[in-house]
Amino acid sequence: MSLAAFALALGAAFLHALWNLLLARERDPEPATAVAICASVVVFAPVAALRWDVDPRVWPFVALTSLLQLVYFSLLATAYRRAELSFVYPIARGLAPVLVLVVGVVALGTGASAEQAAGVCLVGVGILLVRGLGRERDAVGGILAVAIASSIAAYTLVDKSGIRYAQPVVYLELAMLPTALGALLLVSLLPSGRARLRGAIRPVPAVAGVVSFVAYVLVLAALQRAPAASVAAVRETSVLVVAALAAHTLGERVGPARLVGAAVVVVGVALIVL
Repeated sequence: MSLAAFALALGAAFLHALWNLLLARERDPEPATAVAICASVVVFAPVAALRWDVDPRVWPFVALTSLLQLVYFSLLATAYRRAELSFVYPIARGLAPVLVLVVGVVALGTGASAEQAAGVCLVGVGILLVRGLGRERDAVGGILAVAIASSIAAYTLVDKSGIRYAQPVVYLELAMLPTALGALLLVSLLPSGRARLRGAIRPVPAVAGVVSFVAYVLVLAALQRAPAASVAAVRETSVLVVAALAAHTLGERVGPARLVGAAVVVVGVALIVL
């Protein structure tokens, strides 16, 4: 892995943690998330226009990843209303590579090494520690985290192929435009949806959206320079950043067990993808 790819992936990890922390602080996460997506599309539209370079083969990937991104952001907003970030985030980010590995083994017949099997076990142990062995079970939060992981795994597999046919900024702009429209429609259908959308038009959600866009552009750029496994391993350090900052920024119950669990998840992911 080149130094440039490493720097891109590490930067993406920190920015990914930042925008999740910003959105998790919002009192009304659904409209805040919709505003964030729209802000990112508006801000980067001129950049995408200047760097326009699209192969017609990109459109099926754009259509599919747009749908998956809409599902992802909808689940994320729901999770941040119902559960703690330091609970949902490590589980979702840790399970996603496991699911990618399972798809490879079951659907593509790629097989799995002993190290990858050990990594899956470590991710499982880390998730148990994040969840808290002695705490009341958060069934809804757990289900949402698994669903988010599934959507991450799905759009990651799609984007790894789709990015071959467009520049990273252009590809993401094309994918996020339908996602933004879908998010606005879904929120407007909620009770008092339009009023809530107007209330969410503030600097913090807009900044979160721009940061999220930059974070994923960095990931796509890293994928052009290094294998997906290496990029994924570095990117998962965001789990540690979220676990370390959630207590201070969100007032969550992040004890030693949850911090250790987040670290174990990162180690497990590294074994899986590397």
